[in-house]
Amino acid sequence: MHPVNPPRTVLSPDGRELAELAAALVRPAAHREATGGTGEGTGVGTGSGRRRLVGLCGAPGVGKSLLAQALVALMPGSVAVPMDGFHLADVTLDAQGLRDRKGAPETFDARGYAALLHRLGEHAPWPVYAPGFARDLEQPLAGAITVPPETDVVVTEGNYLLLDRPEWRAVRAELDEVWFLVTDEQVRRARLVDRHVAFGKDPDVARAWVDRVDQPNADLVAAACRRADRVVDLTAWVP
Repeated sequence: MHPVNPPRTVLSPDGRELAELAAALVRPAAHREATGGTGEGTGVGTGSGRRRLVGLCGAPGVGKSLLAQALVALMPGSVAVPMDGFHLADVTLDAQGLRDRKGAPETFDARGYAALLHRLGEHAPWPVYAPGFARDLEQPLAGAITVPPETDVVVTEGNYLLLDRPEWRAVRAELDEVWFLVTDEQVRRARLVDRHVAFGKDPDVARAWVDRVDQPNADLVAAACRRADRVVDLTAWVP
């Protein structure tokens, strides 16, 4: 069960609240390291304990990647693994007639993402290789991220971690907790337009894409926020 009104954390401009949030994520992992998941003190990377998997969810442009980077910087040995590595390649989108909806839920390999999260949670004594996403190419990159066996906390971020569809419920089932991120809507939309322009779209085309594709996706994401374990307001935060 998830709280009907999840606790809300409002970040200050300097993000000082993040240190406490990060410490709360590390504490359960540190306990598992001490006990090997069984109380026997076998340590990490032995396959005896489970990694802590934390999800950051929110609309496109809200600041998920920035927050993931900030959390990882506060938790030595943690790794960020984005959902964006599970974008379907353009060749697949073209074959399915989905290229003009790139970024919508059906343009991701959600079950493949859930399978990777399951592997990450198992904490096996070997590295796990996860896909990344190249913004300049707008394509996923296989094996771009290494998750070493000593990693105790994985931070993953994406739009649809809380979506109430079977394939996305499978993703949520692998996560220990999910935070829903919010920020000022005008700032978020402006970021999206700027991002699209930076990667080659004409400004008018970028604005039209935000209205036609990104905003409907954002509305879909917002409707799922009640399933979060925590809401984090990034409006005042200056990364």
